[in-house]
Amino acid sequence: MEQNETKAGFKSGFINIIGKPNVGKSTLINALIGERMSIISHKPQTTRHRIIGILSTDDYQMVFSDTPGFIEKPAYKMHKAMNKFVHSAFEDADVFLFVTSPDDRYGSEDPLIDLMNAVAEPIILVINKIDLSNKEDLEKLIESWKSRIPVKEVVLISALNKFNIPALLQHIEAFLSEGPLYFPADQLTDRLERFFVTEIIREKVFLQYRDEIPYTSEVVIDEYKETQTKEGTPLARIRAQLLVERESQKAIVLGKHGMGIKKLATSSREDIEKFIDCKAFLEITVKVAPKWRNSDTFLKRLGYEV
Repeated sequence: MEQNETKAGFKSGFINIIGKPNVGKSTLINALIGERMSIISHKPQTTRHRIIGILSTDDYQMVFSDTPGFIEKPAYKMHKAMNKFVHSAFEDADVFLFVTSPDDRYGSEDPLIDLMNAVAEPIILVINKIDLSNKEDLEKLIESWKSRIPVKEVVLISALNKFNIPALLQHIEAFLSEGPLYFPADQLTDRLERFFVTEIIREKVFLQYRDEIPYTSEVVIDEYKETQTKEGTPLARIRAQLLVERESQKAIVLGKHGMGIKKLATSSREDIEKFIDCKAFLEITVKVAPKWRNSDTFLKRLGYEV
């Protein structure tokens, strides 16, 4: 069978992952795809874009969409643009994964619940981080969610530990119909490598810096060039800008004698090399861009719909 041919009974479909910030959606898509598709941090608002991850086997192709966590009270145009990515996920799904966790909280009139109640496609309730609860509390939680949204299946998982991921895939496959191969069988995402380079650097910012720095910063790739070393081995030359909103934030990022930015570049380069499977030369500079989160120009440049 040719690489992009399918056998009889082959299934395919689009599975969109919905939920609030910090419930483990990015960890889940990484566990489902088996690759590092989305950055992972303990801090909310880590994922800012809609990211496609593709899982292909001889029997099916699942196209997963990881969306930003829905922000109930957006404070910036960037937050509103992130919510647009969430709304767009309600337009093209064959199956929804509604991801929550035992410590997740929803109000009585939450807009995300209204959106879930308006869909006609099957919803799989995915309760993540089940190690944070016990059987009795989980049973109550399941009944509570069944009374709020039209759940077709419930799957209890720990995405971080990859617990029950095979069972979740089986439930998803059961809701898929026969269909074509939407993407080549060996393709993992619709994003270019340079996008994941920005994600890796942003992840390191979240891990290295505290307070407002992760939330007021963004990464822009000015150059991504595939070249060779003197010895003829592959080398990626990357120039990146880290946007911050104030001079005081720039000073924090740079650190004493530039040690902060050096540490950021080193840790980012190491993970980038693992991701692209070749050596990389990475240069990161810091630029002050006041109020970029409310700037249509900057947001468009960064791939947000405003």
